[in-house]
Amino acid sequence: MITRPLELASRLRSEPRNFDWLFFVNAGLLVLFFDLFGSRFVLAPGLNVVLPQMAGARGAATTTTHHISVTRSGLIFVDAGPVSIDELKKWLGDEGKAWQAQASRRNHRPVLLVRASAEVPGGLLAKIVSAADSAGFSVTWAEEEPAANPGGGR
Repeated sequence: MITRPLELASRLRSEPRNFDWLFFVNAGLLVLFFDLFGSRFVLAPGLNVVLPQMAGARGAATTTTHHISVTRSGLIFVDAGPVSIDELKKWLGDEGKAWQAQASRRNHRPVLLVRASAEVPGGLLAKIVSAADSAGFSVTWAEEEPAANPGGGR
């Protein structure tokens, strides 16, 4: 039985060998882009913060100067990434000093917005409030307005 009647494979040109260097250029560019534009959160799971609901939350909204997020597992996230409670105290101290250095054009205290999940332990929240108060911050809690029609019907 003839499986290759035209013998096309014998008439094809061989693969060029002079483009082997292009693989290394591509790999180097990928490493460069991931290094320059990468983040330590690229492979991390998303930040899941379920805020508590309270009627009138939008009416009591205020302007804040700094913000942190706290997950139910106790992870604290600032702009630079996850921090421990001791690192949060240092971050708040540094931010408070920077705020006071520019106090000539500001006449109020910095305000810290705490976006804490509803299941965050009260002890951790008390530590955050204590650290913020010692750094000169006022604390505001993030809350969501409940849905107007929770049932979704008419």
